[in-house]
Amino acid sequence: MTNPSLLILPGDGIGPEVMAEVRKIIDWYGAKRGLVFDVSEDLVGGSAYDVHGVPLSDATMEKAQQVDAVLLGAVGGPKYDALDFSVKPERGLLRLRKEMDLYANLRPAQCFDALADFSSLKKDVVAGLDIMIIRELTSGVYFGEPRGIFEEGNERVGINTQRYTESEIDRVARSAFEMARKRGNKVCSMEKANVMESGILWREVVQKVHDEDYPDVELSHMYADAGAMQLTRWPKQFDVIVTDNLFGDLLSDLAAMLTGSLGMLPSASLGAPMANGRPKALYEPVHGSAPDIAGQGKANPIACILSFAMALRYSFDQGAEADRLEKAVEAVLAKGLRTADLLGEEGVQPVSTGEMGDAIVAALDESL
Repeated sequence: MTNPSLLILPGDGIGPEVMAEVRKIIDWYGAKRGLVFDVSEDLVGGSAYDVHGVPLSDATMEKAQQVDAVLLGAVGGPKYDALDFSVKPERGLLRLRKEMDLYANLRPAQCFDALADFSSLKKDVVAGLDIMIIRELTSGVYFGEPRGIFEEGNERVGINTQRYTESEIDRVARSAFEMARKRGNKVCSMEKANVMESGILWREVVQKVHDEDYPDVELSHMYADAGAMQLTRWPKQFDVIVTDNLFGDLLSDLAAMLTGSLGMLPSASLGAPMANGRPKALYEPVHGSAPDIAGQGKANPIACILSFAMALRYSFDQGAEADRLEKAVEAVLAKGLRTADLLGEEGVQPVSTGEMGDAIVAALDESL
């Protein structure tokens, strides 16, 4: 029996630093739990452009299509701001998502008890928060045609097209309902059906999928702007939120800050099952490349580590080991260890990126 395969793409900025801590976790699982991965590593984003002149080489794209899962750090930075749009670092990530057809982006927002006071919202609003936002990832306004900047009369006009087919909405809705069945059995679908035809179609298709195949799941609909308000008013009313590419991008970042720090939030992007039954998958922290702190040991590796926990759960059928890793993170936070993004409370212990990774490995040892 072959080992599960994992392609690591550290990327730019703090990406290599946080990924180095994930490698410690991967090594621990091989040494202490007999869970050995065949790990390969390659370039994406600005680091790929520096070597290949493109943000993702064809060879790397082919590797990503063949492995069981891809784990990505972060891409981008001011060094690449002047590049043509077609070769900006972010285009490498978008190519991965599009060509792997990773249509369902899972972004959990969970508030660890130890960080409940760190949120900008009141503790009773966020304590115990555990919601999942499922964002459609391969269509919508980020990919619709026509798009571009054109001359129109005596001025330029920028055009992006919001476009969804019934089948694109159907499949991400099914992902949301399936996820809800494993959680609180409740889905809220968010769009702008009051002003957008794509929103009308979205609402109709989600309702149809629910009525025909998931009547046991509680379904509600909400305009996305009202959803943003409700997320900050009382986020614990939600369980699973499903929404389109643009609104999902905005709402998931809003939800991330409910927990206190973008440095805490993982994500998974899942596609159709491969021949082995596992979904095509890419896992990455929600945070960006943070070039202002790159190389200083200030980055929080927890989001990337929790992204690996999601890989254990969704790609490798290791739910118990994913639980073990998440509990190790929670134990470290409960002891008061904090990276630079989480400082501010009294009585906490500042630690570097590497020290946080070492502490989580130690907590894993204690779990045995």
